[in-house]
Amino acid sequence: MGNLVNPLKQALKRGELQVGLWCSLGSSISTEVVAGSGFDWLLIDAEHSPNDFLSVLAQHQAAGAFDCEVVVRIPGNDPVTIKRYLDIGIRSLMFPNVQSVEEARAIVSATRYAPEGIRGFSVSQRANQYGRVKGYHARATEEIFLALQIETGVAVKAAKDIAAIDGVDAIFVGPGDLSADLGAMGNPLAGHVQEAINSVVSIKEGVSTGILAPRSDDARRYIEWGARMVAVGSDLGLLVNAADSLAAQFKSAS
Repeated sequence: MGNLVNPLKQALKRGELQVGLWCSLGSSISTEVVAGSGFDWLLIDAEHSPNDFLSVLAQHQAAGAFDCEVVVRIPGNDPVTIKRYLDIGIRSLMFPNVQSVEEARAIVSATRYAPEGIRGFSVSQRANQYGRVKGYHARATEEIFLALQIETGVAVKAAKDIAAIDGVDAIFVGPGDLSADLGAMGNPLAGHVQEAINSVVSIKEGVSTGILAPRSDDARRYIEWGARMVAVGSDLGLLVNAADSLAAQFKSAS
């Protein structure tokens, strides 16, 4: 809340690599812990995790003491839901399963005040520090960051056109859903899925590209292909892996 400039948006505009972590545990404490780890951005997942407005708000508040941008993946592109997340101070949003230029334009419109869009006007909310940020409404668009997920074969074909829409800051591959849609469920390393991923993350149409890649070898390959917004793991994955490893050490010893 203190930094009125969106560092993720600005860094990606400069072509800098921004490394992130997925947050799926729905806990302000766990999000606060990883917020201090040095990641450039955190993704709070409100699509596949048990998060709601209040739990997202609590995590955003907890992460606010650290130098990382909080991105929230919301469940869909309903304008009322978008408005509510923006009003509670979430300026960086990720949208799942965007498949067309028309959807992309509707999402952008829902994040802009009239006459550029349809976002409802509220004089005082957390986004403008309860009315203390003068001129917020006039310049809100400048620091709003929108990442649209490409998760189907149809979306892959439309990716360049989606990327060209004014107001779209990044297109972000969802490798799990994409692999399922392309007939290789759970296997994003299948050759034809990798080709599809490459075709998206290598787009250079004035937009940044990104992907979730919890395996370091995959992350490095996608970075070589052009991805600049890369999530390299998740709080859930870190906990599961560390807990399983620790338990296994002592079980084998006994």
